[in-house]
Amino acid sequence: MLLRRLKFLGVLAALVVVLLGGSYLFAPQWLLGAQQTREAMAAHVEKHALRAGDTDWSYYEGGNGPTLVLLHGFAADKTVWLPLAEQLTAHFHLVIPDLPGWGESSRNAGASYGVQAQAQRLHAFLAALNLQRVVLVGHSMGGAIAGVYAAEHPQDVAALALLDAYGLKSRLNDFDRDVLAGKDPFVYDDRAGYEASMKLAFLQPPAVPGRIEDVFVARNRADRAFIERTLAELRQPANYLSLQNDLGRLTMPVLGLWCREDRIVDPSALDSLRDGLTQAASISSSLLSGCNHMPMMEKPEATAQVLTGFVLGR
Repeated sequence: MLLRRLKFLGVLAALVVVLLGGSYLFAPQWLLGAQQTREAMAAHVEKHALRAGDTDWSYYEGGNGPTLVLLHGFAADKTVWLPLAEQLTAHFHLVIPDLPGWGESSRNAGASYGVQAQAQRLHAFLAALNLQRVVLVGHSMGGAIAGVYAAEHPQDVAALALLDAYGLKSRLNDFDRDVLAGKDPFVYDDRAGYEASMKLAFLQPPAVPGRIEDVFVARNRADRAFIERTLAELRQPANYLSLQNDLGRLTMPVLGLWCREDRIVDPSALDSLRDGLTQAASISSSLLSGCNHMPMMEKPEATAQVLTGFVLGR
């Protein structure tokens, strides 16, 4: 009997190895999806969908406590928040959407996906969920959207947290020069291009197996026209200074959190943020070492500590 059981377990283990190996070679997108599902389970969030405005929204939701709405940046999606979400759901109710046009949320051909248009869509999304007095947490482009929304709907925003946010004045860096010269650092054709984009955003890029890199490359190729068109829109002054222009209208408590080594949004933007918040109820700032542009992925524990202190210490 024992020998038979051992043989069965051996066959089962071999089948698992074959299935995983086959998935890696022929269906790496399945493995990526399975990994993201595991991360969502570890973070205690579940995936949901709803229709709001002109968008079919996909979003994670979970946890208990004050509501935090987390908005991702350009050419990203809701999964970038999962390492941080795992640190937060014990204390907060999290809502983490794919912004319209990105991830699994829908996209309308020819529509604007600039900061103002996205802020309007966010209003429809929060209304559909009947969310009021939320803490908005925005990263990069999501920071600009969160800030513009907070300026236009201050009654709905209890506090605003901006992580390496786009839309502020800052010192010109190499990334800015490339974008102003017409280069698009967010598009790539192969694994080398994907790895270069990771080095731009991460101080220590995560190790990603080659076939999983191929999934990201294929997605990037499919989204290229949208990425290029939206980046061109974001280059316009109404977008790249959108947050700067609204700082004086922000009346709620505001947190600015930056990575000291950010090579995409220069940390000098934090000075512009502090100087421009003339009406904010309170101003907090934090500068993290050991990360580039992705604090929620590179420093999730430290980012969670700062956010928790900001929200619960008000």
